[in-house]
Formats: sequence, C-alpha cells, structure tokens
Amino acid sequence: MRRITAEPLTEEAFAPFGDVLEVAGAPDKLINQGLCGRHHDQALVDFGDGRAGISLFDAEPRSLPYRLEMVERHPEGSQAFVPMTEHPFLVIVAPDEGGKPGAPRAFLTAPGQAVNYHRGTWHGVLTPLHAPGLFAVVDRIGEGANLEEHWFEASYEVVA
Repeated sequence: MRRITAEPLTEEAFAPFGDVLEVAGAPDKLINQGLCGRHHDQALVDFGDGRAGISLFDAEPRSLPYRLEMVERHPEGSQAFVPMTEHPFLVIVAPDEGGKPGAPRAFLTAPGQAVNYHRGTWHGVLTPLHAPGLFAVVDRIGEGANLEEHWFEASYEVVA
C-alpha cells in the first residue's frame, strides 16, 4: 500500500487546491462598535451556474492511519468546509493530471482552520477525526451534474 504522511495545513502548501480559512494576524477592520474583528473575503466562492447554499453535514469520525480509496471533485463550483467544533480534521487533495487525479497530498488542520476547495479540485471525502463531525458547507446548489469520483486502482494509507 502506498503511504502519504499528513502535513500541517498552511496557506502556502494548500494554495494550488484552495483557500485556508482562519483568523490570523490583525483583522482587516473592526465592526460592531469596535468589538468584532472582520477578517474579510477569505475564500473564492466560484460557481458556474446555480447559487450558493449553506448546508450542515454530520460526518462519522475516522481515524489515522486512514485508507484513501477515492477522491472526488465538483466541476461546477467551489466547496467550503467550516468545522463547527475546534477538533482537527483530515484534508486530502490531488492535482489534476489530464482529467484524473495525480499524487494525493494530505493535511491536518489546526483548531480554527477551515478549507475552501477551488472549483474542480480533486479532494477526499469529509474526514473528521473526532466526534461530533459537524460542518457548515458552502457550495453550489443547482441543476446538472456536479460530482465526479475517481477510485484508485491501489489505495493509499494516510498517516500522521
């Protein structure tokens, strides 16, 4: 079995695949009578058609080592996963190589981090590592196919 070592999620390492959403540094401005820092416009929300929707996901927790058998992508829209707890989760992505996923990479989030996958990015399924696996998801709501899956001929083992 091929092995992938999960690395910490950083803005630089994740940039080819999407956006890291987190409160880092000084806010762009203060709002709400100066009691709230706004960290403005953290992600590119991109839809071919349809509209943005906010859904709540309740995913079963997984554990490491994790067996990666498939990835998916959404050609018609970006997809943001915002955890509703402080627990880390596993993020798996792969570059596109001629319409198929290339070598996968794995990241472990820090508390307070969320991700936004760019439109068409190959990624693993939602993989919380602790219960409850509650997430707010911002993605495209609309007609037509917006899901492609790719099953690997040989699975990968993701380790910490």
